[in-house]
Amino acid sequence: MLEHRILEQLFRQNYSKMIHLAGVLLGDDEEAEDVVQDIFLRVADSDIPPRDDRYLMTAVRNACLNRIRQMQLHDRVKGLMSIDDEMDLQPVDKRLERLDDIAAYVDEQLGEPHCSIFHLRFDEDLTMAEIARRLGLNPNTAYKYLIQGIQRVRNHFKNVTI
Repeated sequence: MLEHRILEQLFRQNYSKMIHLAGVLLGDDEEAEDVVQDIFLRVADSDIPPRDDRYLMTAVRNACLNRIRQMQLHDRVKGLMSIDDEMDLQPVDKRLERLDDIAAYVDEQLGEPHCSIFHLRFDEDLTMAEIARRLGLNPNTAYKYLIQGIQRVRNHFKNVTI
C-alpha cells in the first residue's frame, strides 16, 4: 500500500487536472469524480507510486474511454430490450409473471453460451468484459451471443400476451 504522504502529494498535484480531463471526456461531473476516485484507489492500493503525472492522465483517459464504451454498450442493449408502454401499465404481479416466463424461456430454449451470458449480464449485472473473461471468450463474441439471445427472447415474446 502506498504511503499516505505520497498519495496526498499526488492528489494535490494532479486532482484538478484529472477531474478537468475526465469532465471534458465524459461530459458529466459525477462520472468524472467516480473515474478519478477509482484511479486514486488503485494507486493507493499499489506499492509503487506512478513515475510521473503522465501516468495519471493516461489512466484518466483510458478509464474514461472504458466508461464511454460501457455506457454505449448499455444504451445499445437497453434499446434492444425496450419495455413496451403497455407492460409498464400492467400490475406488478403480471410483470413478475412475465419476467418469470422470460427466465424460463432463457433456461429452456437458449443454448450455451447464450443462456450463461444472458444470466451473467442481467442477473449478475456483469460487464461484457467481465463476462468474456469469466467464459474465456473475446468480448465481441460475448456481445454477439448476448444480442442473439436478446433477439430470440424478443421474437418469442413479441406475439405472446399475458
